[in-house]
Amino acid sequence: MEITNVSEYEEIAKQKLPKMIYDYFASGAEDQWTLRENRNAFSRILFRPRILVDVSKIDLTTTVLGFNISMPIMIAPSAMQKMAHPQGELATARAASAARTIMTLSSWSTSSVEEVNSTGPGIRFFQLYVYKDRNVVLQLVRRAERAGFKAIVLTVDTPRLGRREADIKNRFTLPPSLTLKNFEDLDLGKMDKTNDSGLASYVASQVDRSLSWKDVKWLQTITSLPIVVKGVMTAEDTKLAVQAGVAGIVVSNHGARQLDYVPATINSLEEVVKAAQGKVPVFLDGGIRRGTDVFKALALGASGVFIGRPVIFALAADGEAGVLKVLEMLRDELELTMALSGCTSLEQITRNHIITEANLPSML
Repeated sequence: MEITNVSEYEEIAKQKLPKMIYDYFASGAEDQWTLRENRNAFSRILFRPRILVDVSKIDLTTTVLGFNISMPIMIAPSAMQKMAHPQGELATARAASAARTIMTLSSWSTSSVEEVNSTGPGIRFFQLYVYKDRNVVLQLVRRAERAGFKAIVLTVDTPRLGRREADIKNRFTLPPSLTLKNFEDLDLGKMDKTNDSGLASYVASQVDRSLSWKDVKWLQTITSLPIVVKGVMTAEDTKLAVQAGVAGIVVSNHGARQLDYVPATINSLEEVVKAAQGKVPVFLDGGIRRGTDVFKALALGASGVFIGRPVIFALAADGEAGVLKVLEMLRDELELTMALSGCTSLEQITRNHIITEANLPSML
């Protein structure tokens, strides 16, 4: 069967993966309202296409933190990718490089920063949690720097792990053949089986619940890499992030895996973009499954998007080739959406190209 869209990979992944592993990747927190809403909210944004524009040449290229990439679609950090495919993060890294875009490596990856670096050239960011033992943080950052990673993506929405009930039911545990490779030398590489939400016993003992803006400042003192904060949902926190001197903001609700009943990220995006006032780029993750979704995010002011689950499901289905196909399909769909909307470059995509619920015609 020929794959014709990104969502088709999820069903293949569901059939291929053990239930415990599929559920870990697919599920959200508690009632999973936000998980559904992350997708549904996109369907309530409609287009206002402009016609009779010469769209014979369309340019999707952009720059992120000064790095040139082929399109405004990048790979979000997803943990433990070797659960999805034996090549795990290494396959994802090769696909991102082939597509000429950015991969973000989870610090909870089943491949180390050095192994990912050894796959060849590419622009890669390193996702970071801050641990109680700041020496662990320092070691992780240094390893990422030495392995050629270009930015730190600090996850800021996880002082505690969200309640993911599928993981509790399944007694989720990392398969014994796998390890959290970035922690191997730090004596933190294995998780114990737990009746709590998956990583909770590991996270609860290590991730620092006292994390605050002062720690963002501390991080800036230990690395010269740009720091992007991931997990901002409000104007108030956007202003604090700008004041703290971050290099970028990712509007994210952690794939709806943390606090349930927060809005879809696409519905929080405009608030954050307005508060950022153009001082830092704002990115979005959560719910992207179509090129039309990417266009909608760009129209609402995003500088680019990150995709998570589509990468994991394609990886499970078809390894590196699957991940590359997802990136290519989203790219092609975005290009088509631009053509049919009358835009030949990303700069031409504006708020006037979409209709949101607030300004829907009364006939709808």
